[in-house]
Amino acid sequence: MRFQSMLKFGNGVRNQCRMYMASGLPEFTQKHYNVKRNNYAIVDDKDVSFFNSLMGAQYVLQDAGADDLLCYNVDFLRSVRGNSKLVLRPGTTQEISEILKYCNKRHLAVCPQGGNTGLVGGAVPVCDEIIISMSRLNKVLNVDEITGIASCEAACILENLDAKAREKGLVVPIDLGAKSSCHIGGNLSTNAGGLRVLRYGNLHGSVLGVEVVLANGTILDLMSNFKKDNTGYHLKHLFIGSEGTLGILTKLAILCQTASSSVHVAFVGLNSFDSVLKTFVNAKRYLGEILSACELIDESSLDASVKQYNLKSPIENYPFHMLIETSGSNATHDSEKLNFFLEHCMDSGDVLNGTLTNEVGKIQEIWKLRELIPTALIRDGFCFKYDISLPLRSFYDIVPVLEGHVGKLAKRVCGYGHLGDSNLHLNVSCEKYSRELYERIEPFIYEHTAKLKGSVSAEHGIGFTKKNYLKYSKSSEAIAMMREVKKLLDPSGILNPYKVLN
Repeated sequence: MRFQSMLKFGNGVRNQCRMYMASGLPEFTQKHYNVKRNNYAIVDDKDVSFFNSLMGAQYVLQDAGADDLLCYNVDFLRSVRGNSKLVLRPGTTQEISEILKYCNKRHLAVCPQGGNTGLVGGAVPVCDEIIISMSRLNKVLNVDEITGIASCEAACILENLDAKAREKGLVVPIDLGAKSSCHIGGNLSTNAGGLRVLRYGNLHGSVLGVEVVLANGTILDLMSNFKKDNTGYHLKHLFIGSEGTLGILTKLAILCQTASSSVHVAFVGLNSFDSVLKTFVNAKRYLGEILSACELIDESSLDASVKQYNLKSPIENYPFHMLIETSGSNATHDSEKLNFFLEHCMDSGDVLNGTLTNEVGKIQEIWKLRELIPTALIRDGFCFKYDISLPLRSFYDIVPVLEGHVGKLAKRVCGYGHLGDSNLHLNVSCEKYSRELYERIEPFIYEHTAKLKGSVSAEHGIGFTKKNYLKYSKSSEAIAMMREVKKLLDPSGILNPYKVLN
């Protein structure tokens, strides 16, 4: 059973450009954050000539096409803006190797870019780095229905890869709201989590192998078709979550799971977060192996998606809502388990109301309520977005704390996210960008998270916007080790500079 993406982060470069032009542009990141440009070379005509000869002029986008360049320079949230004058669109691993070999020798900084759906400014330049767009490396190479292993190029759109997998009765073990636009290589580069980590785990467990191009142009073949391969250090893990700072991912092999023939979704209302926790515990206890997603949506988050997209919730508003999905192989068995679970939760008084369905159309309508929240909040005007991991017992406490801290400066403070893996998406919206509000939120939110021993980035990565706050989740010794790894693999520092590490 296949569910189409509810959220499209962009329908092509030109449409995205029109959106940027209509809604206003952010200030250049370098100026806004007072970033001192590192001592990199500046692109000249000889450089452009080399790239033209390597790939063909049609794959080298220069400043003359300023409108198109804009789309590569601005992130999805319109919160950061680079000033790159050159976009390269290689079509093979070998071309990327030659590009990096040349740039490393010339000391030209580069910014790898996938679908540009990231939320921490990691995929757009900070200054004038050359953008390496991965969009042409988009082939699904193979899907093996026997082993369940899919191999593809890095720019394969997640939804397209999943569609190919489902043709063989399989499912890709990662699902995101941005699935129709994001690249699987970008998912790996940020170690994206998504909606079903509860069921399938994260990408460190699902990815069997990768192909990576290092800063000096070396092609590192770490591809594998085995779950068990204890031959030396597992180098692939260095590049999963490295955000393009250690190498550029070009291919990958990922273990897919058998697609479920029976899918049910329950959408329930609750009065307190204590009831949410009890319901989650009962979901694990009574649904067990068929539990595939457990999402929390607070009242304000649901209000945003309902109003901004003219949706209708199947139940009235409550302080908290939970979207609980099961995926199995026997509809009768799954339905019995779900009904028993819901009856138990309602008898205990934890669940006040709810709806249950296995109809594809109704399931999609319920998922819309959750998946459209991110863009619904952007429609409030301007939205500060935070992606944190917190201990479950304290999972929601930060929302009212932050609401009290920012006071009337904010239009809305709300929280939703992946309850099943302790990942809260905390959002603060306002009519337009406010420096005063920004300074009220940061670093307060990260200090609060650190006190609870949480993580300042659950699944979005560090990128540019969180690099000053890495210290709240990692020790100075760990950060020093990261610097040593970066220095070893990219001694000239040309790969995605100004990101992750200061």
